[in-house]
Amino acid sequence: MTAMFKIALLAFYSGDGGNGGLLDVAPGLMIWTTVTFILLLLVLKKLAWKPIINSLNERENFIKDSLEKAEKARADAEVLLEENRKNLARAEEDAQKVITQGREYSEKLKAQALEESKAEAKKMIEDATLNIDRKTQEAFSKLKDQIVDIAVDASEKIIRENLDKEKQKNIVDKYIDDLQKN
Repeated sequence: MTAMFKIALLAFYSGDGGNGGLLDVAPGLMIWTTVTFILLLLVLKKLAWKPIINSLNERENFIKDSLEKAEKARADAEVLLEENRKNLARAEEDAQKVITQGREYSEKLKAQALEESKAEAKKMIEDATLNIDRKTQEAFSKLKDQIVDIAVDASEKIIRENLDKEKQKNIVDKYIDDLQKN
């Protein structure tokens, strides 16, 4: 132990005259202790308590403001969360609409392409039919011309060989009768 502490203990236990103990009341000591305590309280009030109380009040206000800000932020977050949910629902609806419109558009394109291909096929068939008819008419016309040529040649040969006036007259009469019937 330190020397000063030992001296203080000796003075405390020994007292002034040797008759005082720990529980003895000394009025002078009591007054000085009270005055010292009051002075200490005033000095603490003047120098320490106001800054401590101000610091505690500031801390309390800071905590209160922080709690209010946190509550406001929580409320704002809930509002934003609800808006995000609504926006997500709207986005999903819009996506479904776009998908539906895309399907409808593709169906329309498919139907249109099918109609165009049918129309083109029909036109090709009609063109082919007209071409076949034209070729058939040309072939028939050539065949007819050839038959007429053959008939004329054959008639010419027959007429040269059979130049009988009576027979020819009968043939012409018969032909005229046939024309009158038709």
